[in-house]
Amino acid sequence: MQGVVPPAEQTAEPGGRRGHLATIAALLPYLWPKGRVDLKTRVVAAAVLIVIAKIANVWVPFYYKQAVDALGEPAAVLAVPVALILAYGAARVLAQAFGELRNAIFAKVSQNAVRTIALATFEHLHRLSLRFHLERQTGGLSRAIERGNAGIQFALNFTLFNIIPTIFEIVLVCIILVVRYDGWLAAATFITIALYVALTLILTEWRIKLRREMNDRDAEANTRAVDSLLNYETVKYFGNEGHEASRYDRSLERYQKAAVSSEHSLSLLNVGQGVIIAGGLVAVMLLAAKGVQQGSMTIGDFVLVNTFMIQLYQPLNILGMVYREVKQSLVDMERMFTLLSVGEEVRDPPGAAPLAVSGGEVAFEDVHFAYDERRPILKGVSFRVPAGKTVAIVGASGAGKSTISRLLFRFYDVQSGAIRIDGQDIRAVTQASLRAAIGIVPQDTVLFNDTIRYNIRYGRPRADEDEIKRAAELARIEGFVAALPDGWRTKVGERGLKLSGGEKQRVAIARTILKDPKILLFDEATSALDTRTEKEIQASLHEVSRNRTTLIIAHRLSTIVHADEILVLDEGQVVERGRHAELLPKGGAYAAMWARQQEAASAREKLQEAGEVAE
Repeated sequence: MQGVVPPAEQTAEPGGRRGHLATIAALLPYLWPKGRVDLKTRVVAAAVLIVIAKIANVWVPFYYKQAVDALGEPAAVLAVPVALILAYGAARVLAQAFGELRNAIFAKVSQNAVRTIALATFEHLHRLSLRFHLERQTGGLSRAIERGNAGIQFALNFTLFNIIPTIFEIVLVCIILVVRYDGWLAAATFITIALYVALTLILTEWRIKLRREMNDRDAEANTRAVDSLLNYETVKYFGNEGHEASRYDRSLERYQKAAVSSEHSLSLLNVGQGVIIAGGLVAVMLLAAKGVQQGSMTIGDFVLVNTFMIQLYQPLNILGMVYREVKQSLVDMERMFTLLSVGEEVRDPPGAAPLAVSGGEVAFEDVHFAYDERRPILKGVSFRVPAGKTVAIVGASGAGKSTISRLLFRFYDVQSGAIRIDGQDIRAVTQASLRAAIGIVPQDTVLFNDTIRYNIRYGRPRADEDEIKRAAELARIEGFVAALPDGWRTKVGERGLKLSGGEKQRVAIARTILKDPKILLFDEATSALDTRTEKEIQASLHEVSRNRTTLIIAHRLSTIVHADEILVLDEGQVVERGRHAELLPKGGAYAAMWARQQEAASAREKLQEAGEVAE
């Protein structure tokens, strides 16, 4: 299942909606997958069994008719109706058996389609740019995928095994009524079904709008709930439980209104369908009764026609529900297939080669970049990080420091200029090889809700136990893990919330050590830590970065005094560069930042001393 590529991009309708035909067209290739003769054989076999099952089902009432007529004969031999009744029972069993066999054969096809589409969507979402994920909310995306998968299963099972077979059975019955009796019985049956389908189509189209509104409001409520729970601590810090509950309740209220309107429309549809079916049954039975009275039909024929209508009534009654749910499934599938049609902002060029890293030199050459063209972020940034050396980037918030890390990982492409690693433009190499060559310890370390061992091994999933422990030792995390009751099996919680900031950073460092990259990027890796923890983490970072090309994005200047070069960014431009000892005497932007931080540090020390004296 590796490397599943979604079908060619479909054109989404305005407003992000796709047509039902486009959705069905996008689904069909998964039911007839290229290179899977086994699955195609199953599709053909299921289709044949559908036909056989329906022919058997239509033939069942004939045994019933013959048994009734035989019982009505004065000189009837008991064995004759008994044999017909047994044949009737056998035909019903065979019709059901063929249907169940069809389901069993087709199950592998439908489940393979669901699995393939789910994987394609998952992989496609990971290929989309960071911009896409920052503009969407994860709760809404996960809900769309979950509903889409459920919709595919429902649509496949009920469209192929309910709607299409029922239509086939209706056609067979109408043909039999025309051939054996007269056109009026077939006409009454056909008109009943036509009215039923027309009413269902008209009212269902109205209901679809209500269900779409329900979907939107449900996704909104779910997104708000997920967002609030992910930010549990922030909610508690500000005492905003009531505010969050109010926001969530407003979404639920909008969902409630849409759901009530949907239920009202459902009741109207059900009543209308019931009236049409009852009217059709009465009309057909009156025509059959007239035929019996005139002698053109026997009692058995009357029973036969009535049995046909009862057999059709049951799937036809379900057909209304199925049609509504299939339409809803198509709406759910629309959203998921619309995700598949979203273009990738950052793509590997055709024939892109893997990045060939020798020393690991990084160079930014006159780089211009803006998230929004109306607000430039980087304005001609140029610098070079020689192989094995350390360069630090400092500057005020909003100066463009973190943007540099995102561009280096190619989460975005530069508008002009170039970023090169060992002379290779990173836009010309594969993204996978580029990211494999770079390791990062970010400011906000996010961990998976799994064990400490899993989160460290994430740096290189195939690493063995000795390599994991070696990485943990270099990150100075072994002592902390040994003190935990569950040790390496300790679950870190959602986004690592069960660990402290320093503990999470050590896990992130161990993960990066295990990855063993040629280039390291520290994106304000210690800015949120206390002084003592920061010093311990810094010692780990120095050891990790030895003889590696290292780019440090820093807030605290005391952590980068050892750097081979320091760049000062201001409003997207490099305004100063040099070593720490060279920049201080200049009295420029760097010296001013250093002075402010030294004053702040001195003030903190005085407060701590005052607190100790008071104690």
